[in-house]
Amino acid sequence: MSALSSDLSVGIDFGTSNTVVAIADSSGRVEAVTFDHGGAALKVYVTAMCFWDERHGNGRRTHVEGGPWAIEQFLEGLNAHRFIQSFKTFAASATFQETRIFRERYRFEDLLTAFLRTLVRHGGSKLDFAARNVVVGRPVQFAGHNPNDELAMQRYRAAFSKLGAEEANYVYEPVGAAFFFARQLDHDATVLVADFGGGTSDFSVMRFSHQGGVLKAEPLGHSGIGIAGDAFDYRVVDRVVSPRLGKGGFYRSMDKILTMPNHYYANFARWNQLALMKGSGDLKELRELARVALDPAPLEKFIDIVEYDLGFALYRAVSSAKMALSTDEEATFHFNGEGVDIRATITRGEFEGWIADDVARIAATVDEALAAAGVDAADIERVFLTGGTSFVPAIRRLFVNRFGEEKLTSADQFESIAYGLALIGQTEEPGRWAA
Repeated sequence: MSALSSDLSVGIDFGTSNTVVAIADSSGRVEAVTFDHGGAALKVYVTAMCFWDERHGNGRRTHVEGGPWAIEQFLEGLNAHRFIQSFKTFAASATFQETRIFRERYRFEDLLTAFLRTLVRHGGSKLDFAARNVVVGRPVQFAGHNPNDELAMQRYRAAFSKLGAEEANYVYEPVGAAFFFARQLDHDATVLVADFGGGTSDFSVMRFSHQGGVLKAEPLGHSGIGIAGDAFDYRVVDRVVSPRLGKGGFYRSMDKILTMPNHYYANFARWNQLALMKGSGDLKELRELARVALDPAPLEKFIDIVEYDLGFALYRAVSSAKMALSTDEEATFHFNGEGVDIRATITRGEFEGWIADDVARIAATVDEALAAAGVDAADIERVFLTGGTSFVPAIRRLFVNRFGEEKLTSADQFESIAYGLALIGQTEEPGRWAA
């Protein structure tokens, strides 16, 4: 990292799939914190953790790593381990109380604290939260069924406080992206910012104006929905993978033939839930079902994926196919591990049919942001898209049809929010932007 002045602010974009941290100084310079891993300087820290158990003397000790080090530890697989990903999705869930990892119980705030400690350890001295003005991004609406925003923010504050950021400001993620984008503007404009993450899609309408040579920003309206990249992944897993693992199959109970319970497959298709299936009672119940299944072979493959922690490999296979469909009319989905081999061709038309309801709900949420701001689509002069899901053709088409190709612009899909949050930390009243 190049030298910055001592008066620094930290912007943290804690994402469902990836986390980015940026540092800004009073001169307006901003840059991402880099993480040196395997000779590469990474600006993106994967939002994942690997816990592993080792013998120490007469007892055992649990260790934890995060980001690329978590993936490395998981792939080495030298010790008993638990791999956790997409855990941000639990933030606003009142039904998620805790999960057990080896001998310890972890609430959401404990998971987030453990993750942040790995982030700080690898990020270096500039990530001294206690000595910085810290601005943390948050969704307009958290992911999950019936999300409890107040609970999520209590959990966020508890975790960040443990690292010294008791006075952190929490700002809507699209507002952070808007601050980054505003540096490109040379005129007054009403801007729609669309931020597509792993768990949520968030929208903010902002009015930027120049007053006395200073760019001023006024938030006009916000909206959000718990549908984004992970929801699209769910559709792929549900349509392509789960039917090959026993979904829709039958088992015998007493003298009745019953359909396999769907809730196991619903959990399997959600990355955050899949990461916990091994430690819950699901695995035991699946083994019992396999003994009475009319065709146990597919269910045994399901069990192998859970038992051998193949969720991350499945995630990469789904992401690869989804990315290919952003540029090609069809893609080959291929997952292989521990004797489980699934291959299928997916056309873009099929994929768009699977996600059509999700896209329609995202479109309705865009309308909510416009209504909250009191503007029409014609009043929006620029549309700033950020996040990997913004490259999905069906999503981009939604904005082209609504606002016109000429109004659309985008930037680095990972860094823009963190950059903007750090810049907000340099404003006279960063708390003014708190959600």
